[in-house]
Amino acid sequence: MESIDLAEYGDELRRDPHGVYARLRGRGPVHRLRPADTGEGLTSWLVVGYEEARAALADPRLAKDAGRIDLHFLDEDLIGRHLLSVDPPQHTRLRSLVARAFTMRRVEQLRPRVQQITDDLLDAMLPAGRADLIDSFAYPLPITVICELLGVPEIDRDEFRKLSTETVAPTSSQSEYDAFVRLGGYLTELIEDKRCAGPADDLLSDLIRTTAEDGDRLSAEELRGMAFLLLIAGHETTVNLIGNGVLALLTHPDQLAALRADMGLLDGAVEEILRYEGPVETATFRYAAEPLEIGGTRIERGEQVMIGLSAAQRDGARYAGPDRFDIRRDPRGHLAFGHGIHYCLGAPLARLEGRTAIGTLLRRAPGLALDGPPGEWLPGLLMRGVRSLPVRW
Repeated sequence: MESIDLAEYGDELRRDPHGVYARLRGRGPVHRLRPADTGEGLTSWLVVGYEEARAALADPRLAKDAGRIDLHFLDEDLIGRHLLSVDPPQHTRLRSLVARAFTMRRVEQLRPRVQQITDDLLDAMLPAGRADLIDSFAYPLPITVICELLGVPEIDRDEFRKLSTETVAPTSSQSEYDAFVRLGGYLTELIEDKRCAGPADDLLSDLIRTTAEDGDRLSAEELRGMAFLLLIAGHETTVNLIGNGVLALLTHPDQLAALRADMGLLDGAVEEILRYEGPVETATFRYAAEPLEIGGTRIERGEQVMIGLSAAQRDGARYAGPDRFDIRRDPRGHLAFGHGIHYCLGAPLARLEGRTAIGTLLRRAPGLALDGPPGEWLPGLLMRGVRSLPVRW
């Protein structure tokens, strides 16, 4: 099979990846990537079809643990292993321990606090008449929620934002490495401070104390890895959910009007936002632990597979008129939070924040409109979101 060169699509892949993925999907659901596109020197594959992506996300032959094909990455030394870098039985053990502390009940108890933070941010933002929605609202809401949930001091949050963004949308390999080093050191100190401080009512303290029936507990390295995953995944994705959602509504005035006329459509609108312009463009790499086929394409042991979530969710074989933003659509089965055993643990919290943020904003800013072009889309193939979103009301 001929390799495709993603670089040949230039800035189009960053600005409008959906058109690129549609053309690729027209040639087939699975494509081999030129090695330079991934930087690991491995044969790499990109999955762009919905059925193929859904199956691949749940296929146990595609490992998350790169060690199963004798690969080792420096960030595991700097941060530690977590749910997105291990397979069963380690994954089963880690998820079970985390699920003991990060329960649906805990998420539901956050509802009043999420609403209060939302209202406080809008109280500060709305009198100005215009703002960058990302800086003033879409970012501070989820970072405040996840930092309060985990027990991260408020004074550290601005610095944490810079470091976290650099790990998911790096501007250079050196800056990415530096961000991982600093985050690893910070989280080690935070965990040790919480150990010394004694019992506290936050998720990270609970994770430190959590013990299974057989006495199993998270190690220091596992705690650091889980804290990293919860902090990064707990806010970066939700920033983009809110930003992408508001942008989609403002650029589709008929859908915005329909939602304003019937806020009972809000839950469905958030699900359509997740399908239409979800916050994660591609899932993190999986590695073929044994030979397999995806969409009729043979993948050899040791090759890496990148599953296109954004690509899959615009597949016309799964969703009629996939490029149409329609808040009345039934978007069930979307892959914005993944599928299978690695389905996002924080999906209920992301949905709660997305619904609260978008619903409250529309109610309190009836004249909401764009105040200029959105900022650049984030670099790389992992996250999908704009750096800024100027709005007025």
